[in-house]
Amino acid sequence: MLQVFAAGFGISLSLILAIGAQNAFVLRQGLKGQYIFTLVMICALSDAILITIGVGGFDLLIKSLTSLEVIARWVGAVFLLVYGAHSFYSSVFKSHALNPAHADEGLSYRQAILICLGFTWLNPHVYLDTLLLIGSVSSSYPGQKLAFTLGAVSASFVFFFVLGYGAALLRPMFSRPLAWKILDAFVGLVMWSIAAGLIMVA
Repeated sequence: MLQVFAAGFGISLSLILAIGAQNAFVLRQGLKGQYIFTLVMICALSDAILITIGVGGFDLLIKSLTSLEVIARWVGAVFLLVYGAHSFYSSVFKSHALNPAHADEGLSYRQAILICLGFTWLNPHVYLDTLLLIGSVSSSYPGQKLAFTLGAVSASFVFFFVLGYGAALLRPMFSRPLAWKILDAFVGLVMWSIAAGLIMVA
């Protein structure tokens, strides 16, 4: 059970770690100390809902279409390989640093919530990550979906709370391009290792 929990935790964390508008916004608000608890709860609970739907939905689909499991695994593996390649490309060829302290000054509580909801629910990648990718990976653990789901959801809560409340500590590190290069390389390795596991099972 612990191994399955760790698998769910790992795939979810590797997906969340990718640089995006949602993470940048949470980091900005964390650096300014504004509405941190509300924003991280929005992000984490939204992920929990989508992950649960993804895992449960794939389980129902697989029961009705037995061939879908193999297809889902290959689709997931291909996506992970492409996603990992993109991360490696960013690590080697791109030089970027996140400097979140100069944007979105003076947001009201309502504005911050609406922006966070927009970054979370209007981003098409979140549906691909949670409903398709995490859902397809979960099909590799029949009878252990609960442990996998708990691991994936836990990763979201851990990441967003660390990002929001640890933003002041992260700012010096992630203002340097090298930190993002190392992070991108780590994400690429995780993605490719999970893809390899899916291909071997399929």
